[in-house]
Amino acid sequence: MNDTTERSEAMQKLGAMIKDIRIVMLTTAMPDGTLRARPMATQEAPFDGDLWFFTGADSSKVHEIEDDQHVSLAYVSTHDNLYLSISGRATVLRDRAKAEQLWTPAMKAWFPGGLDDPDLTLLKVSVEQAEYWDTPSSTMVHIAGFIKAVATGQRYQPGENEKIDLEKSA
Repeated sequence: MNDTTERSEAMQKLGAMIKDIRIVMLTTAMPDGTLRARPMATQEAPFDGDLWFFTGADSSKVHEIEDDQHVSLAYVSTHDNLYLSISGRATVLRDRAKAEQLWTPAMKAWFPGGLDDPDLTLLKVSVEQAEYWDTPSSTMVHIAGFIKAVATGQRYQPGENEKIDLEKSA
């Protein structure tokens, strides 16, 4: 399989995993190296290697990203027992066409001026790497796997864990 095919399959897999998880924790680095995380709403767009967020132009995350573009995103679906950690580089943009494409009426709660709000800014996160843990959601499956691990002396493996490198296959 070639790199282009691997990258396409990796993007499809990541896109499918995150498509129903609306809220993500975005972590940025402060100038002193301290990490800060805050909830953000991923905007609905086909996943092509980039994730999109609306934010205020003068927010602390924008200033932190201007100093250091490296960010981390943590997606969690407790219902599906899916955990996903994404790292990438964030870019702060004022892109009217993209904002129009992503805009929903609910965004007016944060940007009362709508698409013309002077505070409206986009964050684009270009995904570089991801790691996920996908475990069975059935309690009985967990219990059976745990009991088997204890009985056999083998480490408990609750589900699938994989690292995905979108940069390597780009």
